[in-house]
Amino acid sequence: MNYNLSKDSRQETRELSVYAAFKSLLKLISHERQKLILALLATLANSALSLLGPLLAAYVIDTYITRGEYSGVLLFSGILLFIYILAFFTNYLQMKLMGTVGQRALFTLRNAVFHKLQHLPVAFFNQNKAGDLISRVNNDTDKLNQFFSQALMQFIGGIITMTGAGIFLVSLNVKLGLASLAPALVILVITQVLSPWVKKKNARNLQTVGALSAEIQESLSNFKVIVAFGRRDYFMNRFGTANKNNYTTAKAMGIANQIFVPLYTLFSAIAQLIVLCYGVYLITAGVFTVGLLLSYLAYTNFFYSPLRQMATLWASFQTAMAGWERISEILVLENNMTTLEDQSQASPAPLLEMKQVHFAYPEGKEILHNINIALEKGKTYALVGPTGGGKTTTASLIARLYDPVKGTVLLNGKDIRAYSAEDRTRMIGFILQDPILFTGTVRENILYGNDAYENYTNEQLEEVIRGANLEKLLAIFEQGLETQVQSAGESVSLGQKQLIAFMRAVLRKPALLILDEATANIDTVTEKLLGEILEKLPAETTRVIIAHRLNTIENADEIYFVNAGEVTNAGSFHHVVDKLQQRPHHN
Repeated sequence: MNYNLSKDSRQETRELSVYAAFKSLLKLISHERQKLILALLATLANSALSLLGPLLAAYVIDTYITRGEYSGVLLFSGILLFIYILAFFTNYLQMKLMGTVGQRALFTLRNAVFHKLQHLPVAFFNQNKAGDLISRVNNDTDKLNQFFSQALMQFIGGIITMTGAGIFLVSLNVKLGLASLAPALVILVITQVLSPWVKKKNARNLQTVGALSAEIQESLSNFKVIVAFGRRDYFMNRFGTANKNNYTTAKAMGIANQIFVPLYTLFSAIAQLIVLCYGVYLITAGVFTVGLLLSYLAYTNFFYSPLRQMATLWASFQTAMAGWERISEILVLENNMTTLEDQSQASPAPLLEMKQVHFAYPEGKEILHNINIALEKGKTYALVGPTGGGKTTTASLIARLYDPVKGTVLLNGKDIRAYSAEDRTRMIGFILQDPILFTGTVRENILYGNDAYENYTNEQLEEVIRGANLEKLLAIFEQGLETQVQSAGESVSLGQKQLIAFMRAVLRKPALLILDEATANIDTVTEKLLGEILEKLPAETTRVIIAHRLNTIENADEIYFVNAGEVTNAGSFHHVVDKLQQRPHHN
């Protein structure tokens, strides 16, 4: 399955209409229905109170000011002040409610995205850069938070205010009302035409932000290599290119997001001019009053001011939609490595079999061709061959990091896909050449994924470690189980990290233990010690060793030669030595 999120074809198929995008966005906060209703009521109250102002002002002018009755002016001034204070509190209430809703939406969405990432297969992470995924989890979700917290109720409030103002304009005078609303039709057409372009510019900018994050993450993760090779210029050039691309798209996005503001301002001014000219004409004709004209100008401003504000809010909505589409690209993905509903029981058979297995990475050529091997319980097997021959890929299929494109992998006579992830990983241990550890202590790392000893004290765990013949490995660490480990950094050496990974795998007591160049970064004395530990594993434990150093496979029961996508029985140890010497080593 193709999991590449950067593919243009994938993005095009995920394009959402404005309505569909808005509807899907609202689903994110559907559980906040009560707060949304309260915020909507507060917004309605705020808009209604604001719209009362011009009408009362017109009444005061035509009823009291023209007659010189200033007591009425003072009374209605007090009423207007009270209305504006109420409007202030309703506005504060809706902002507080939506701020909470926005933060909850951000919290929920980040959880959803991160949990989805945890359930996707290794192939997904092979096809996407970590920096881009980090940008989607952090940056794109924050765009949605900004929309919910700051823009959504302002957007709805603007629509309510415009609707109310439009009703007042038409009800006070139909012809003048229609004339004042005519520029809004032009604005509507322009918005419809330009919105897809604005959304495209925002989406492109979010992509370049993700690419920039990917460059930063890659350069910082590999900084030791950069210094060792004196190639700071290499990543500086790459970062410069990514930063320039981001600058270009950010500039284009800024122009796109701001283009509505001057257009809306222009047509708002035209509408004000229409009202003023037509209103003066109606006053001279004796069918309009000065107070009504002033209120009309106010209502025209109430109609077009939200439009100017909504120009910015609309850009925020387009950004949120672009971010949502990038996030939804992850949320709609499914893990293609599903568990089969196989009710058959494990039967007497080799521990693991590969039958007519073929494998290829997405959009790549076939790496393994028609592989047929059987691994018996308690035996030691070695996979040898030149670099790039397919040894690690074969081991990855055995551990079900990937599924074959053809053929079947059987575990205890049962399709390996029928085992749950928990059962499979309990049976199969994997020690990588480049061990992956997590920030914490040695104890936390060796117990990762192993809840059998989770509640053990350090003394009890040390007893278990002695029982597994691992005490000499633990003794290498000065502070024992409490030695601090950094996932990035040099708190422990690479060789020590391999020892921790070794202890982690052995303590799980797997039925099948895969060692992929597991002794590549340790000295010969420690390597000999690991060999002794492996010899003391339970008699039924099967070992699969991938190695370039021939001394590590000297005692293997069977040796398979892996090259050019084929796995063949290599015969005796001496036969393997002769075969490797005859073949050129290449990638």
